[in-house]
Amino acid sequence: MSGTTRLFLYIFVFFTAVAPLARAQQACVVDDRACVLEMLRTEAGKIENKSWRDQTYRELAKSYAFDGELDKALALIDQIETPDTKAMTIRGIGMAAADKKLTPAEYTALFTALHEKAKTITHPPSHAIALTYIAMAQAFAGQDDAAWETAAAMENSALRHKAYGETAEIQAERGAYDLAIKSIGFIDDQSYRNKAFNTVSKIFADGRYYQHALGAAEKIENAYMKAQALQYILDRQTPRDVARVKHEDQKARH
Repeated sequence: MSGTTRLFLYIFVFFTAVAPLARAQQACVVDDRACVLEMLRTEAGKIENKSWRDQTYRELAKSYAFDGELDKALALIDQIETPDTKAMTIRGIGMAAADKKLTPAEYTALFTALHEKAKTITHPPSHAIALTYIAMAQAFAGQDDAAWETAAAMENSALRHKAYGETAEIQAERGAYDLAIKSIGFIDDQSYRNKAFNTVSKIFADGRYYQHALGAAEKIENAYMKAQALQYILDRQTPRDVARVKHEDQKARH
């Protein structure tokens, strides 16, 4: 057998042996989402850099929650070492699940589990932020009483005010005036309360809930901030720049 023949024979044998291995390694098809998620979870565990690994687990947990795989999403929180990334993961799971329209019982079970996961965060600021995120997700899911309960349990007053304020913002996005005003009413610091009323007024105005926007603006106890809020409502109703351009166009036609 000539050298050239032997060479081609070796090449043939090599590719015959390697091709099945290559096909075996490609275990997933692209529309098999569960398979790809499992592949991603396996690869995440191989990442040596802690920050990168935690961020990968965070995004994977959000994907699991989006797919309704809440148990798998919750389990990944235990794999995350960085406190703030763990808090962000809790937020991601809560917000993804809030959009899934679960039953009240299912939401109670989920948020109870997220509270338990938050307890494992030993870094106080990150733990408080995790509770803020849980309150936000509860409000987004329409679990308003639970959101208020979560915020009330926070010991840090500044972050507690923030939790109430952000809960009100989400309620305002839903167009729920009475609930948003009630959330802000729990804030016992005037400056935080004024800021919350101002923010909520803008959200209502952006959503074209102009009467709600005015109602929130009227509750601001700082004259300058109230004036700014009222001006914002006026501008959203009839933007001055749009009116000016329209007037100039009309003049040009004549």
